[in-house]
Order: sequence, then structure tokens, then C-alpha cells
Amino acid sequence: MTITVDITPEVEAELARQAAARGRAIEAYAASLLEEAAHLPAGVNRLTQDRLEATLREMAQFSHKIPSLPDEAFTRESLYQDHD
Repeated sequence: MTITVDITPEVEAELARQAAARGRAIEAYAASLLEEAAHLPAGVNRLTQDRLEATLREMAQFSHKIPSLPDEAFTRESLYQDHD
């Protein structure tokens, strides 16, 4: 089904910004917002490959800012050093 919606340039710009932040096309992102607003019953809104990839890109967006830790940081002793 095709729906035509008239929106202000400000709304279009914000929608484009949000879609870009999620790595999605503005049309696909707008369609997903409408689907969520429709409150489809559980099981109807399946995770598509495109949506999965966009979610993973969003999760990894700032992963380059996570500092590397030495292997010693993950030993049992270092994890429980504050416990007696």
C-alpha cells in the first residue's frame, strides 16, 4: 500500500537525520515508524535482515571509542578484587 503524507521541511529534515543515524533509507524508516504506531499484534512485526543490520550498525556506531583493555582486566581476581 502506498500512502502520501505531506510534512513540513523541518519534520522531513529530522526524519532524514534519524534515518541516517540508523543507516536506513528515509522511506523505510518512515514505514517502520508507521508500523510501530499501528501497534501490530505480537509476531506480526518480524525482524528483517535490513532491520537487523541497521540495529547492529547502530550498536557499533561508537565502538571505536571503547578503550582496549589488557587480558588481565578480565581475570577472576580483577573482577572480584573489591569482594572478600
